[in-house]
Amino acid sequence: MERKQADYSNLDERYTIQGERYQGQQYSHIYYTRLHHMRTLLHALVPSRKPHLPVTTVLGLEEGKDCVLVGTLYKHMKLKPSILDEYSKERSAIPLVKPHNFMHSDDNLILEDESGRVALAGAIPPAAYVTGVVVALHGKETSAGNFLVEDVMEAGLPPQTVLPSINEDKYVVFVSGLSVGSSTFNPLQFQLLIDHITGHLGDENEQAIASKIVRVVVAGNSVHIAPKFLNGQTVAAKDQPRIAEPIKELDIMLTQLVASLPVDIMPGCNDPANFALPQQPLHRCLFSGASTYNTFSSCPNPHQFDLDNVKFIGTSGQNIDDLYRYSDAKDRLEFMERTLKWRHLAPTAPNSLGCYPYTDKDPFLIETCPHVYFVGNQDRYETRLLKGTEKQQVRLISIPRFCESGIAVMLNLRNLECSTLSFSTSFDA
Repeated sequence: MERKQADYSNLDERYTIQGERYQGQQYSHIYYTRLHHMRTLLHALVPSRKPHLPVTTVLGLEEGKDCVLVGTLYKHMKLKPSILDEYSKERSAIPLVKPHNFMHSDDNLILEDESGRVALAGAIPPAAYVTGVVVALHGKETSAGNFLVEDVMEAGLPPQTVLPSINEDKYVVFVSGLSVGSSTFNPLQFQLLIDHITGHLGDENEQAIASKIVRVVVAGNSVHIAPKFLNGQTVAAKDQPRIAEPIKELDIMLTQLVASLPVDIMPGCNDPANFALPQQPLHRCLFSGASTYNTFSSCPNPHQFDLDNVKFIGTSGQNIDDLYRYSDAKDRLEFMERTLKWRHLAPTAPNSLGCYPYTDKDPFLIETCPHVYFVGNQDRYETRLLKGTEKQQVRLISIPRFCESGIAVMLNLRNLECSTLSFSTSFDA
């Protein structure tokens, strides 16, 4: 079987932490960098959207006078977890209920810039926003000292390069949440996926399609290590092999894939990688078999790359999962859409999502619009083609956990259309 090829460019340099030294720095730098970058973009929108309105600071507000404010949103949340609550829970006989979503009807928004902060009211629903988003607001100060919002201006989708013209079918396969070693992992299910991709399964038509798969992206949570081994206690000698078993099994299966085609593997929140974003690539020594092939790429999370000049960006799901905890939307794709329009992959970092304390940059700012934006480890498969006001087109993909759904996602580079590869090993009548 002769496999199609695609030109690949790795664009992960901005997410790699090299030469950085942690010297006790705080997170104010990353917020300042974000505000400085986004303010420039938002100021450029004001003349066309709100001509004749002055742009001012919180300190420069005048009661009853219409103006535009640019700043970072802070969302005050009654149910947001606190370390003090965690401490009281430890000392209390009755544990606190931990909800999946921390929204409450009393939540309110505050806008902050270098000069001060002001409480917001009016046409800005707290449910749709989170701490860390930079916006421009049209409104006026009230006699109560609040800022009454009349209109919200977001940066919108970034500029995008023209989608290249590809005259033949080429496919990228996305899979996430393998959870090798967990009770839900089905080795036969994953082996069927591997056999399909490598052309060892199906008739001539299916093998012809498989030969057009040019890359596989494994988007996080590939292994599951029992929590009892991760509680900080010394692991007994007899239990140590059990920690390595899931990684060895994953390596054996990945080796079958990389022997046939290029594979990118990203870390997720359950993988043996650093916790804070950007997660650094899984160490190659974990994959003694797969890493001997030059088709194996261990990548960070987030992951950014070009394939035949089609631009991809994606995460293992932590950014969207965190937005779900602190805001509301009709589906996960709407959260993804918001991150693009806010031009920031992880707006809740570092407030509620761990990230590295950068001093001179915010690597999660989205400066160019991707053609494909994928997020792993979601509850179900969803996809939508998002269209911007300047002819941008972005294929949004929510990738389900494979261990629960048996579903991988296949994208056609020629037209950005998506389909699913579904594998079931149930023999029920």
